[in-house]
Amino acid sequence: MATKRQNLLTAALTMLLSYIPFPDCKASENVALKGKATQISLYGNSFASNAIDGNKDGDYSHGSCSHTANNLNPWWRLDLLKRHKVFSVVITNRADSVPERLNGAEIRIGNSLDNNGNNNPRCAVISSIPPGFSTTFECHGMEGRYINVVIPGWEEYLTLCEVEFFIQNYEFTWNPCIDLGENVALKGKATQISLYGNSFASNAIDGNKDGDYSHGSCSHTANNLNPWWRLDLLKRHKVFSVVITNRADSVPERLNGAEIRIGNSLDNNGNNNPRCAVISSIPPGFSTTFECHGMEGLYGSPLD
Repeated sequence: MATKRQNLLTAALTMLLSYIPFPDCKASENVALKGKATQISLYGNSFASNAIDGNKDGDYSHGSCSHTANNLNPWWRLDLLKRHKVFSVVITNRADSVPERLNGAEIRIGNSLDNNGNNNPRCAVISSIPPGFSTTFECHGMEGRYINVVIPGWEEYLTLCEVEFFIQNYEFTWNPCIDLGENVALKGKATQISLYGNSFASNAIDGNKDGDYSHGSCSHTANNLNPWWRLDLLKRHKVFSVVITNRADSVPERLNGAEIRIGNSLDNNGNNNPRCAVISSIPPGFSTTFECHGMEGLYGSPLD
């Protein structure tokens, strides 16, 4: 727990809450659950379908991760059964050992099965995902039936503990429901311990995930003891997920060890509220999802 370190807190924040004011409204659907998964080979009983079972348990021994043998260019593929516009892909890495095996993997989306689908257009390259963490990759509506995760160019094992795909649910666009596609942090009020330059607290909830600090869309504190940033949601919510985007240009390690706290108290500027998660690390420019399992609160605070 980082209680005595001086640091600068820089991040962009998204809060995904439970807020369903209409009975026929539903949260955004993980369409991966309806697909059919396959992979280049099988290691033990670690079937391709394990990565779309809805279970994010990152301990490989618990039996919920996919795993290939040691292959050249190992791949995993999901058939969505029909074409979709894919807006985001969330990948959960294994938590127990060798998480670095996933470094350099590519996410590819398209409609071709040439080269087992690995020639389809690329959405993103996985720089790294900390052990047991989930990282969100934005694909901006790329269209495709097939989603591949492939490690190109060398022999490796490919292990995925959960893969989720989110599409824009046009069926509900008329209904004022908040789903995974809407950032409800935009409706809150942000503050922070201090100000560095013009990097206001509100920059972290402006809806812009640009991680280049010089572009003016990140919040930034001065060099303080126990720096903090806080979002007032204006009313109590059950918080299920918090997504934090780290800066992309330099010193991303400054966010390491930061805590996410959620609750209804302003004691110690809200930093005494219950803890949802500790940020181990987030790769430069990447977004990581932290599950808070419906914690109730008015305030959300990353505390370093």
